Amino acid sequence: MSNTIEIPRFNETFMPILEVLRDGKVLSAADLFDEVEKKYYSSLTQEQREQTTKSGDRLIRNRIAWGKSYLKKGGYVHFPSRGYVQITDKGKQANSGQVSLQNISENAISFYQPEADKQQSQVTGSEATPQDLIDVGIGRIEREIKDELLSRLKDVDPYSFERIILVLLNKMGYGDFIETSKSGDGGIDGIINQDQLGLDKIYIQAKRYRDNKVREPEIRNFIGAMSGDTQRGIFVTTSTFDQKAKDKVKAAHHKIILLDGSALVDLMFKFNVGVQVKQQYEVKQLDNDFFEAEQI
Repeated sequence: MSNTIEIPRFNETFMPILEVLRDGKVLSAADLFDEVEKKYYSSLTQEQREQTTKSGDRLIRNRIAWGKSYLKKGGYVHFPSRGYVQITDKGKQANSGQVSLQNISENAISFYQPEADKQQSQVTGSEATPQDLIDVGIGRIEREIKDELLSRLKDVDPYSFERIILVLLNKMGYGDFIETSKSGDGGIDGIINQDQLGLDKIYIQAKRYRDNKVREPEIRNFIGAMSGDTQRGIFVTTSTFDQKAKDKVKAAHHKIILLDGSALVDLMFKFNVGVQVKQQYEVKQLDNDFFEAEQI
């Protein structure tokens, strides 16, 4: 009788990953994949081990990687440094009944989950066309990347965050930018000159917050720093703006654009700032003109 097993779904790797990390050690992602595969999936056949995704990744490694990503989303592991992973206190206390895809999806903070659930519910079973499934899959990958991107932004130091925002705006086609000094900048982190003489300016304020919302006093200070020099500004944060902050912007004589964490990662994704293209796929369709040509 064969002892082989099926290639696990990504959510079936949750507990194996946590068990490998249970002692609290910090592992590189590659070492984690090796240990999980060796300890829990050694009975996979050679054919199963060599099975790949369309992008060329080994399928079993891809499943474990997605499992790691979701455990990070649920707070069961964290990434202490680039390319490394470690279990959290929450992960140490977790058991198989607690760590489920449904539990993580319901409790993880995501700007995109509600829309994802709505889209997923509309494309199920035999009613889904191949194009529907492709669109849902691509949308799911995009949401995951944006969530990870936002998480990474919240971990960078404030000065690096300011620089990232200026790079993004430059890629979006705005003019050359000037970083202000890190002290006495009056609440301004950068200035974009829309013309070579600097007559048309946009002031930039960037706040890297983990949880705190941007409140009305911060908007008021930003407006004060702009007065007499420019009428336009962009206020960016990794969190959100409370209602009083939004009302202050609406009442101001200045033109101020507010970018919260959701809007920020949407733009970074669109303009390839902090992300890169890993793989491109071709989707082909039947060429009816070829078969209808007279020479055939």
